[in-house]
Amino acid sequence: MAEQKSGGMKRTLGLTGVTVNAMALIAPGAFLWMTFQLQAANVDSSGASTAPDMWTGIVAALIVAFLTAIAFAELARRYPDAGTGSAYYFAEKAFLDREKPSHRRWARLAKFVTGWAAHLFYWVYPGVMVAFFAVLVTYIAGQFGIVIPPIGQILIAVLFSALVGFIAVRGISGSTTISIVINVIQLTTLVIFSIMAIMFRVQNPLGVTPEGWYHAAPTSIVLPHNLAGLLFQSTIAILILVGFESATALGSEAKNPKRDIPRGVLLSLVIQGLFAYLLQYFAANYALSDKLVATAANGTQVTGIGAAAVSSAPIGDLAVQLGNAFLGGNGFAFMLVIAATVAIAILGTTLAAMNTGVRISFAMAQDAEMPDVMGLLHAKHATPYVGVVIMVIVSAIIGSVGVAGGVTALTGITLASNLGTFVLYALICGLTVVAFAGTHGFSRIKHGIVPVVGLLLNIVMVLTIFVVGIASGGTTADATYLAIIISAGWLVFSLLYFVISSRARGKAIVPSIAAMAE
Repeated sequence: MAEQKSGGMKRTLGLTGVTVNAMALIAPGAFLWMTFQLQAANVDSSGASTAPDMWTGIVAALIVAFLTAIAFAELARRYPDAGTGSAYYFAEKAFLDREKPSHRRWARLAKFVTGWAAHLFYWVYPGVMVAFFAVLVTYIAGQFGIVIPPIGQILIAVLFSALVGFIAVRGISGSTTISIVINVIQLTTLVIFSIMAIMFRVQNPLGVTPEGWYHAAPTSIVLPHNLAGLLFQSTIAILILVGFESATALGSEAKNPKRDIPRGVLLSLVIQGLFAYLLQYFAANYALSDKLVATAANGTQVTGIGAAAVSSAPIGDLAVQLGNAFLGGNGFAFMLVIAATVAIAILGTTLAAMNTGVRISFAMAQDAEMPDVMGLLHAKHATPYVGVVIMVIVSAIIGSVGVAGGVTALTGITLASNLGTFVLYALICGLTVVAFAGTHGFSRIKHGIVPVVGLLLNIVMVLTIFVVGIASGGTTADATYLAIIISAGWLVFSLLYFVISSRARGKAIVPSIAAMAE
């Protein structure tokens, strides 16, 4: 039996532990497999493909991510006592540390808005990953002729959610060990895949004609083709980069949070985003040719980027080509190895998101902004076990909806999580300006230009995703509307609890200036 208490967590994490836990959430191995098809199939409002700007779109998204990461790192350095609160704590302190009562009075409202966005991100995101895991298992089983019915896929989602919760309850140290193993396996596999993909193009074992390659030359991959295409691709690519900020929720478990949390935020993005993503997406695009063949929904055969757009696993199809060419015809086996690493990466991503989400909930419960039950810690492992149990249930439900509802439902819950992400990122950039403006340590670049540009670009990303989604029509628009409904429903629920609990405790949401001056 777990003892119900709300004592302190154990400080066990060094820089490596902080970094790998954030890296696990970014998980390039999982997202290369899952999002390459979406990026290959993306078209603008006129129906023209934006796939030529896949790599440059990632570069644009990385710029936005790094601007936001710098803001997170600066706030973590200024507020090393944030503990598990992360962005939620930053929001309050940024206003409370101001001299004027007229500024400090907005602290609680800023804290609520930031907490709402963080919860929309971290409490929906694990459910999305649970659904992706069930889809992946279904795909792998299908390669062996095993058909898993919808009820079986839902069962897989439920069991996977429970497995991740079991690991999360055992503590961040155990999660760190798993994250290290996952990252090593994932990065090693991706380097091997990327090298083989580049060799495939250079040696051309299948005799692809010059016109048969999707990109005629390496410069075609790394140079932008169309500004609108780059923008559309960046709205997808930014979705694969979230997670670096999760390090800021580990303040209570970091040995030296002031030093290691800011470093972990930036290092995780450099290793996973700057290195892994740019390498693997370059290699995959470089090896893509008309030898990649798939069957469209209408029964016609398509090749090249068209095949990548309609295949349920284009990276798997490409892995088969590479394995057949360089591994003695063992392409199918190589594809299964890649698929297995993707499954492992999804485990790491879900675990990291769950760890971050329950810790922010724990911080809010300690602050009496969420039910007390979310602040209970396990007697042995010192983890917010009740929060984990509740998140397991929520993730299983969301994952089941994503599996049962098909592509539209899965896309809808993904977009809802992403909305929380971008709102959170925009708020953090704005809070950085509030926290440092007029202080002794203010830097015009780090605390002025960088967060302001980050704020504007995150807002542009939010608007672009939803404008493009609605303008695209069809199932894409349906998914976008579903995301808006989910997000609005979560906001209404959070707002009702906030107002009702505030009245019950006689606590003003926005205190008067006179009250703050006392």
